[in-house]
Amino acid sequence: MNFKGKDIISIKDFSKPEINYILDYSKKMVDFAKGEKYIDILKGKVMSSLFFEPSTRTMLSFGCAMNRLGGRVIGFSDPGKTSQKKGESLADTIRMADSYSDLIVIRHPQEGAARLATEFAEVPVINAGDGAGQHPTQCLLDLFTILTEKKKIEGNKVILLGDLKYGRTVHSLAYALSLYGAELTFVSPKSLEMPREVVDECKDLGVKPVSTSNLEKSIRDTDVLYVTRIQKERFPDAEEYNKVVGTYTIDNKLLQNAKKDLIIMHPLPRLAEINPEVDTTPHALYFKEAFNGVPLRMALLSLTIGGEL
Repeated sequence: MNFKGKDIISIKDFSKPEINYILDYSKKMVDFAKGEKYIDILKGKVMSSLFFEPSTRTMLSFGCAMNRLGGRVIGFSDPGKTSQKKGESLADTIRMADSYSDLIVIRHPQEGAARLATEFAEVPVINAGDGAGQHPTQCLLDLFTILTEKKKIEGNKVILLGDLKYGRTVHSLAYALSLYGAELTFVSPKSLEMPREVVDECKDLGVKPVSTSNLEKSIRDTDVLYVTRIQKERFPDAEEYNKVVGTYTIDNKLLQNAKKDLIIMHPLPRLAEINPEVDTTPHALYFKEAFNGVPLRMALLSLTIGGEL
């Protein structure tokens, strides 16, 4: 498959065979991601890292991935210190980054910003999260994590928990899991239910998600529990946020009713939705999940810039 020059804006831009190819290719990158082997297939290449919104794991893992491949990184993580502060348009910022680099990674608070960036860039653009829209690389690393831990994606019973209304990670993941025929349960407060259009997409792919607010009952036969933070920054009204924050907490007491091989994932950062006591249990996969962002993003950088093994 030829991914060279391909933009990565939404998981919906990929077929299931293409996703499988990316996941298989990511496995080849694990030893390089750990620093146990060395590779420089992107030597001389430059990645522009444009983060208009706060990030830790996504920004650092993309930077780590590019460096592990022998490339270089330029960019910013504080738009307040760029010409955006002077009123420069997103289009002009993208045009300049395009002239300086071989690939652009962009995170932006406005949904659709990454798609817009592709109209002004000749180099590939990777969406690192656009508002409440899409987060395709997080979705891919989540699939990679499930695959490596469960040996398959198909047939797993998966709970998506928390902020399903504004959570871009669960929007992408619900669609992707439906491609593989996973059994989905959406658990959230009534005001943060999965958007109807996402539910309809799952149904169109042959999956019939169950929606509920009862986590304790749902967790008993679950294989994967995917937890998300209630995102204060997405709420137009602080009072509405205060009504739902703290609705769910994963702790050892809750996990007494869970399967022994349940894995717990979280795109991070977490607040109080997972008690730290869970960190030392065999269920906790969220830190390994975060590491998996490095080999997965190494694979994407390699494939799109054209430095394939």
